[in-house]
Amino acid sequence: MDEVPKKDERRQILGDMPPEDFRRFGYRVIDWIADYLAHPERYPVLSQVKPGDILSHLPESAPDQPEDMEAVLQDFEQQILPGITHWNHPAFMAYFGITGSCPGILGELLASGLNVNAMLWRTSPAATELEQRAMDWLRQWVGLPATFEGVVYDTASISSLVAVAAARESVPGLAVREKGLAGSGDASRLRLYASEQAHSSIEKAAILAGIGRQGVRKIGTGADFRMDADALERAIEEDIASGWRPFCVVATVGTTSTTSIDPVPRIAALCARHRIWLHVDAAYGGCAAVLPEMRHVLDGCEEADSLVVNPHKWLFTPLDFSAFYSRKLSVVRQAFSLVPEYLKTPEDNQVRNFMDYGPQLGRRFRALKLWMIMRYFGLEGVRSRLREHIRLARLFASWVDDHPDFERCAPTPFSTICFRARLEKENASIQSQDALNEKLLEHVNATGRFFLSHTRLNGRLVLRMAIGNLRTTEAHVRGCWELLCEQAALIKRTAG
Repeated sequence: MDEVPKKDERRQILGDMPPEDFRRFGYRVIDWIADYLAHPERYPVLSQVKPGDILSHLPESAPDQPEDMEAVLQDFEQQILPGITHWNHPAFMAYFGITGSCPGILGELLASGLNVNAMLWRTSPAATELEQRAMDWLRQWVGLPATFEGVVYDTASISSLVAVAAARESVPGLAVREKGLAGSGDASRLRLYASEQAHSSIEKAAILAGIGRQGVRKIGTGADFRMDADALERAIEEDIASGWRPFCVVATVGTTSTTSIDPVPRIAALCARHRIWLHVDAAYGGCAAVLPEMRHVLDGCEEADSLVVNPHKWLFTPLDFSAFYSRKLSVVRQAFSLVPEYLKTPEDNQVRNFMDYGPQLGRRFRALKLWMIMRYFGLEGVRSRLREHIRLARLFASWVDDHPDFERCAPTPFSTICFRARLEKENASIQSQDALNEKLLEHVNATGRFFLSHTRLNGRLVLRMAIGNLRTTEAHVRGCWELLCEQAALIKRTAG
C-alpha cells in the first residue's frame, strides 16, 4: 500500500501555497518593492545585458518538482533583474515617462488577489459599477461633457481599434458586421484620415478593420507638426469626387514624436459637415487637461465621437489602463455585442455588461487601481504633480534654448522636449549632425544613469526627453542636462 502523504505534502500536492507562507513571502515582496522605489539609483535605468543573456540563464524546461520560493525570489534578483529596463525609475525619460504609483501597485495587488473577470455585471457587480464611476470621475477631471461614457481597455492601440470599428459600423448601409467586407459593396473604398504624425496604431487599426493601409490617407503637418486642416478638407473633397467614402478622422492631442496638438475644433467642424466619425487620440496629452490652465488642449473634443486618454501614461497608473470615451457608446455596442446563451443573465436589461463593448470577453478589474489612485492623491495632488513635470520640462527647454551647442526642434506644450546637439559648422551636413546625435544618445544611455529616446523630424534625428515620473526631481533633470553637455563636448573633441 502506498504511504499516505503528510498534511503539508498533501497541501503541496493538491492545494495552493499555505497562507502562512504567502504572508511571509508577501511581506518580503512588498518590502522589496518599497526598497526598490526608495532607492532606484542602485540600478542602471537601461538594462545593460546583451541579446540572449537572460535566456542563457533560464532552463530550457520548467521544473518537474516543486521549488522553494526562496530560490525563486533569489533567481528573480540574480537572473531577471539584470534584464529589466526600469520604467519606474525617475531617470527613465524615454518614450513617455510613466509611474506605477504605490496606491496603484496596491490596487493591482488587490485585483490580482480577487482575480475577478469583469466581463458581465453578474461576474462581479463591483468591478462593473466601479469602472463606471471611476471613468466618470476621470471624465469630470479632464472636462469632457456628461454625454461621454467610458470603457476601460488595456492600451490606446485597442481603444483606437474600437473607435475605428465603431466608425465603420456607423456608415449607413454598409452591413460589414453581417456580410463582411467582401459582401458589403463599396466597403473597399472606405477612407480614414490621420496626420503624418499620428501613432502607428491607427494604421494597425485600419489593417485589422479591413480598411487596409491604402485606405488610410495621411495628412501633412505644418512647422509646428499639427495636422493641416486645410489639407484635410481638400483631401476629403478629392476623395469624395474620386469615389472614396470618408468615414473616420483621427486627430491627436499629444503626438508620439513631438506631443503636438492637432486643430481639433476645425477638424470637428469638417467631420460634422461631412458626417464623418471623429476619434481623438489624447492618450498622452489628454491627461494634462486635469489642470485648469491646460484644459484648452481638449478644445473641440466635446464634438468628437470618441476619445482616448491613458492614465498609465501620465496619471501614475501601473500598466495597463486606457480610458476610452464615446458620445455614441451604443454604436460601439452595436459593433461588438454578441451574446451566446451561456452568457445571458436576468439582469441584462438593467446593467452594463462590458463584454459588449470590445473584442475581448475576459476583462481585468483595472478600475480598482485608478479608483485608489484618485482617492489617495486627490485632484489637487494630481494637479500639483503634473504642474511640476511641466515646470521641469520648460526649465530643460530653456537650457536648450540658451545653449549655443543645442537646439529645440519642436514646441513643448506638455512635459516632453525634442532637441538635438548641433555642430558649429554652418554647412554641416544632415548626416554629420545625425551622427553626432546618434552617438550622443548612445553615450548617455550607455552610462545607465539616464534613458532617452529619439525620433525623426523633417528627416533629422532628434532626441526626446519625456518627464512623467512621480519621483523625477530637478536634480535628475539637471544631471541629465549636464551629462548631455559633457558627452556632446567629448564626442566633438574626439571627432575633431
